[in-house]
Amino acid sequence: MASTSLTNTGTGSGFKTGTLSAWIKRSGLQASNPQSIWAYQDGTNNASRFLPHFDNASDKFIIYAQPTSGTGTEMNIKTNREFRDTSAWYHIVIAFDTTQATASDRVKLYINGVEETSFASSTYPSQNYVIKFMSSTSTSHIGNGGGGSNNYYFDGLMAHVHFTDGTAYAASDFGETESTSGIWKPKTAPSVTYGTNGFFLKFQDSSSLGDDSSGNTNDFTLSGSGKQILDTPSN
Repeated sequence: MASTSLTNTGTGSGFKTGTLSAWIKRSGLQASNPQSIWAYQDGTNNASRFLPHFDNASDKFIIYAQPTSGTGTEMNIKTNREFRDTSAWYHIVIAFDTTQATASDRVKLYINGVEETSFASSTYPSQNYVIKFMSSTSTSHIGNGGGGSNNYYFDGLMAHVHFTDGTAYAASDFGETESTSGIWKPKTAPSVTYGTNGFFLKFQDSSSLGDDSSGNTNDFTLSGSGKQILDTPSN
C-alpha cells in the first residue's frame, strides 16, 4: 500500500467519542518518514492534526494530535512495544472518549485484543477535546498522513478498517479468538453502531476498494496503486 491512500470528506464537526479499528500487516520498517494508518490535517500548516502512526526511528506506535492552533501537542501516546514482525497481522483498536474526567480513560489502545498499558510517553487529550477525523473542514485519510510536506504513507496491507462515530468500543467488539487455533481473528459482521460519519471498509470489491459496508455510504476515494491481496487476517 506504499504511495497509496484513501480519502473522504465527512459531514460533521468531529467527534469526542468514537473508535478506530484496523487489521494491518507491515512491509517496510524504519522508513525515512512515519507510516500513518489514519490521519486528518486541517490545511497544510499542521493545525488540528490527528496522526496515529508507526514511528520511523523505533517502529513504536504513536497516537498523536495537535490542537486547533497548530502549536504544541494535544495528544502523544507512544508505546514501549515495537512492531517489527512483517509476517503477522496486527489488530489495532483506538477507543476515544474525551468526555471522561480521568485523563487516562480518554484514550485506550488495544493490540490483538489486549489493552496496551506500557507507554514510553502518555500525553492524553484535554477533556472534551474534539478529534476532527471525518469532519467537513478538511479531508480525512487512511494509509497516509494527510498531506503537507511529507505524506507519511503506510507500507503494508490493511483489512477491515472501521470507524464508529459516537461510541467507544473494545477490541473484542471487532475480533475474537478462534476456538481451534487460538488465533485472534476479525469478526466479519461486528455488532457495532457506526453513527453518522462512521464506516466499515472491507476492501472486498477490487474495482472499488473504498466502498463503505456500514450502511452509511461513506465511501472513500482511492489514490495510488492500491490493489486487492488474498493475504488476510482470516486465512
